[in-house]
Amino acid sequence: MKGFQSFLNGIDDSFKRERMERILGFIKTSFPQLKEEIKWKQPMFTDHGTFIIGFSIAKNHMAVAPEAAAIDKFEKEIEKAGYSYTQGLFRIKWNDPLNYELLRKIVAYNIEDKKDAVKFWR
Repeated sequence: MKGFQSFLNGIDDSFKRERMERILGFIKTSFPQLKEEIKWKQPMFTDHGTFIIGFSIAKNHMAVAPEAAAIDKFEKEIEKAGYSYTQGLFRIKWNDPLNYELLRKIVAYNIEDKKDAVKFWR
């Protein structure tokens, strides 16, 4: 996760930094073909030059941004996990449990759905 180290080093709160590192590490281990990138000061994963998933941090939560199509597809599961969401992202409060299976399914969906994509965004 060399590509994310400067981002992680910039997180002052050790709990938040370790949690974000675990999540990014989970995705990298589960999908080693994805490229680590920092764009707009946020860590994200791309595949053949197209956006797959991105993250940002806020005081009370982390935001997971898989694009609107993935939010629409997994809306019920996001709600069931207890995460609030908007059209393009969902929020996980720092102390809430992380549904790794849901995260894995969202990333796998985006990889498959965008396998022929030629643009960064849908």
